[in-house]
Amino acid sequence: MLTMKKNIGLLFFVLISVSSYGQDTEPDDIGAWYMYFFNTKFKNSDFGIQGDFQHRNWNVLGDLEQLLLRSGVTYNPKNTNVVLTLGFANITTGQLGESNETVNENRIYQEALLPQKVGERIYLTHRFRYEQRFVDDQDFRTRYRYNLFMNIPLNKKTLTKNAIYTAFYNELFINGERNIGNDRRVPVFDRNRVYLGLGYGITDKLRVQGGFMNQSTENFSKNQLQLSLHHTF
Repeated sequence: MLTMKKNIGLLFFVLISVSSYGQDTEPDDIGAWYMYFFNTKFKNSDFGIQGDFQHRNWNVLGDLEQLLLRSGVTYNPKNTNVVLTLGFANITTGQLGESNETVNENRIYQEALLPQKVGERIYLTHRFRYEQRFVDDQDFRTRYRYNLFMNIPLNKKTLTKNAIYTAFYNELFINGERNIGNDRRVPVFDRNRVYLGLGYGITDKLRVQGGFMNQSTENFSKNQLQLSLHHTF
């Protein structure tokens, strides 16, 4: 098990080392996202809370792409494993390069999580999210998102303490309103994200992941290093 832990540490070191080549702020340089995800269920209740805090950089560190703060109230209908969420997010978006100018966005969202297990080791989650977006200097916007997550433990059959697992997701974003004001329009296709990484169960309720995500729009494609903590309490 000690060897496995060393391998996880080596993976994160390699990911960070490789990403250091993206310190310049060219659009095709590698960026880095540092993230904390949390969820909990209130005692003797079908309700709970979930959310995430994300610090996204155009490069590895220092050139802010986005600061995202998001949280919501969850509801788990009885005798199901479905989780429904009503939440709010605040997003501060920075400019590429030396500019310190930012754009603020407030966002309301509704979400449905549908977990699914295939065989003994494949853990799938389907996430459907609908967003209402209030962005500085833009008209009201909406967006539809679908994300397929897949986690596969390698040394155990469950995502518990000491589990090493591969993690994959693909998320598609579709714009609702296309006219955003002042004769500006956005395409129907907003973006797509593809991620592949490796995770480790620190405890039964705390996991760490590291990997790479590619984000593509009609105008650009950019690679991102991702380091994340996933916490259930």
